[in-house]
Amino acid sequence: MQRITSLACAAALMLSSSAMAKEFNVVTTIKPLNLIVSELVQGAATSEAILPPGVSPHDYALRPSDVKKLNNADLVIWVGPQLETFLTKLMADNPNSFALTQQAGIHFLNYASEEKDEAHHDDHDHDHDHDHDHDHDHDHDHDHDHDAHEGHDEHAGHHHNHSGLNPHFWMGPKQTIEAANVITEALIKHDPLHKNVYLANLSTFTSEVNQAVNELNTELKPLSGKGYYVFHDGYGYFEHQFGLNNLGHFTVEPDRRPGAKTLITIRKALQDKQAYCVFSEPQFSPAVVDSVTEGTGVNIGTLDPMATNVKEGKGGYVRFIKELGQSFAKCLK
Repeated sequence: MQRITSLACAAALMLSSSAMAKEFNVVTTIKPLNLIVSELVQGAATSEAILPPGVSPHDYALRPSDVKKLNNADLVIWVGPQLETFLTKLMADNPNSFALTQQAGIHFLNYASEEKDEAHHDDHDHDHDHDHDHDHDHDHDHDHDHDAHEGHDEHAGHHHNHSGLNPHFWMGPKQTIEAANVITEALIKHDPLHKNVYLANLSTFTSEVNQAVNELNTELKPLSGKGYYVFHDGYGYFEHQFGLNNLGHFTVEPDRRPGAKTLITIRKALQDKQAYCVFSEPQFSPAVVDSVTEGTGVNIGTLDPMATNVKEGKGGYVRFIKELGQSFAKCLK
């Protein structure tokens, strides 16, 4: 009898271990993406980001521990080669790779400076959704002799293509909801046993994001005429959705030093009282921002596109976009 009991316990332990081993494991890259994915997999799977909070993907280099996590993942969800260039080779032959910029159903914005339009990445059918009431007065094409190139060499393999798709979709609630739908389809395909959980999570997530958008519209609409400068050109999705008046940026990429002509142009605009605020970012030194704004009396704010201090867990993405909106509102009021 004792032997039978022992065998039963051993069998139960094996079944339990097997169930644990089969828990669906999702690996993401940056924290903002993981804020989205973690809510979609809640109660059905696990997810973790390989980049530490606050770390920019612009110049990230994979660690051996990252490679191990990526290879062991049931599904790797990343934005795409336009953002995480460090993943391109590793993911090329990975059957569990899921790059969002390569999926249908998400309306990405383009970096085109002459036509601030919205294009679907599949057919690049322009519909001019990205038409702002302001001019970024620059050319995003890296082959152009941009001011930001002055005195700075390209970091090979660690930059976006600023003549094409803008990968910072997570700052646009509209595109984030679209991405959530696409991700949910992938989760169901790879883990069909939890289909109902994934669909319920998607419904909750969508409802909460839409509610946050309504609140942000009320808060930000009165500020649409107030101009500002940002540290790097990464907020187009948020600005487009809420009609904000971005006058320009210090650099097209945060790891590239602003050019002298750009800094002179911004400082003159500040002296002429054309802008209400200048935004820096916590991931990069604000020294250049302090230098340009000195003596102008303009407000200085901070925007965190990487959600460094946002608490993870349920409601994490909504907390992120609300904090981003509050940062804009606080500096522009």
